[in-house]
Amino acid sequence: MMFKKMRSRIIKDFMDMLILSESRRVPISGYDVVALIHKKYNVLVSSGTVYSTLYSLERNGLIRGNLVGRGRVYRLTDDGEKIVQAFSKVTKKVQLLLISILAVPNE
Repeated sequence: MMFKKMRSRIIKDFMDMLILSESRRVPISGYDVVALIHKKYNVLVSSGTVYSTLYSLERNGLIRGNLVGRGRVYRLTDDGEKIVQAFSKVTKKVQLLLISILAVPNE
């Protein structure tokens, strides 16, 4: 139970990077984000949380949304690509940080 809560929290904290990384591969909708997170991580996130993140990323110029049919599909911008590349370079440091935070000190 504790792990599931932690996983959910980490997913929500890194949702922006998850969206940027996924939109690097393929255009993505809010529905796609919800489905991806549920399928890949077995975590249900609210559509409100997802759309809030999408709108924030779009306001910051990291993704661009276009109407496709009745929905909005987001694509990575050049600025978003730069962020993904920068994050990729520090991924190992983030992993080590999480390990050090979660490590149990020797008793």
